[in-house]
Amino acid sequence: MSDDVKSRLRAVRLHFGLSQRALAKRAGVPSSSVSLIEGGKVSPSVGSLKRLVDAMGMSLAEFFSFEAPQHDQIFFRADELLPIAQGAVSYRQVGHDLSRSLLQILCETYQPGADSGRVRLSHEGEEGGVVISGQLEVTVGEEKRLLGPGDAYLFRSEVPHRFRNIAEAPCVLITACTPPTF
Repeated sequence: MSDDVKSRLRAVRLHFGLSQRALAKRAGVPSSSVSLIEGGKVSPSVGSLKRLVDAMGMSLAEFFSFEAPQHDQIFFRADELLPIAQGAVSYRQVGHDLSRSLLQILCETYQPGADSGRVRLSHEGEEGGVVISGQLEVTVGEEKRLLGPGDAYLFRSEVPHRFRNIAEAPCVLITACTPPTF
């Protein structure tokens, strides 16, 4: 498999409006599999690739002939943001196809008591955000802060981090990360 597979998988997945986790779940593969393939860390076997492609309702022939739309959308109405996760923590992404993008922008909502998980996140790149409403506890390395409206953060994503809403109201924030890996 080549670099074409990693970029093509990402383009097709985003075309269908699927997060990496959602595609992995549909295909019955570990959630890290899609990220590793798209990141060029592993090359999938034909069987693994077929499971992923089948989960998107395509044949391998359709997958390899897929052409991503070349029109770059510039403006997005609120209802055009792509939901990539819903639940206690929800994420809505600006743009559907980030295969040629260096930046990912999300509108995130943390319900009261919601968090990014007990295990701290750590991944390549940088990320930042601004709290729009509510409060969010942000832990980066050994530092922990409670942020409110207008407060912001910016850090290297390799540093283990966690987000948690310890307040009684939802917290909404706008975040950006590079490279777009969520």
